[in-house]
Amino acid sequence: MNTASSMSIFLNAAIINNFVLAMFLGICPFLGVSNKTDTAMRMGGAVTFVMLVASVCAFGINKVLTWMGAPYLQLIAYIVVIASAVQLVEMIIKKFSPALFRALGIFLPLITTNCAILGLALFQTARQYDFVQSLAFALGAGAGFTLALVLMAGLRERLELSTVSSVVQGAALTLILAGVLSMAFMGFAGMAS
Repeated sequence: MNTASSMSIFLNAAIINNFVLAMFLGICPFLGVSNKTDTAMRMGGAVTFVMLVASVCAFGINKVLTWMGAPYLQLIAYIVVIASAVQLVEMIIKKFSPALFRALGIFLPLITTNCAILGLALFQTARQYDFVQSLAFALGAGAGFTLALVLMAGLRERLELSTVSSVVQGAALTLILAGVLSMAFMGFAGMAS
């Protein structure tokens, strides 16, 4: 049983050990969907929702599998839950916001293979979080993921208005920005307890 407070778990997941900028999980949507702030916010919301569903289900699955004496089935069960949650999100977005569905494109189904979501389930199980701590961890990880996407989208939108050397345009500039953001977030590592 972990004794950390829910607020410290939230802040740790959102800022100090940000899944994207400190642990380098979920890089595919971070680089692919961070062109526009609006799209980045919505993708962050979708990933946060899937993280919450995965966290709640992982907590329950871990309890049941531990009780059954079959912890070796955790990984398979987590993957099934994540894939199901992503399909639910995809159907909802397609029904209620077709424009967002088109804007997210291939990156929406790729949430299924987003290592940040699987990492969330595995980390909370390994750290032995209780239910409330698991929720705080999922919300913090989702907030941190959204924060990283929005920061990157904001920087990329600002750079569209700037004159940039042809040497660093495109993917090179995106990777440089990602590295600078990551170094900035590494400054928060000293806050970890």
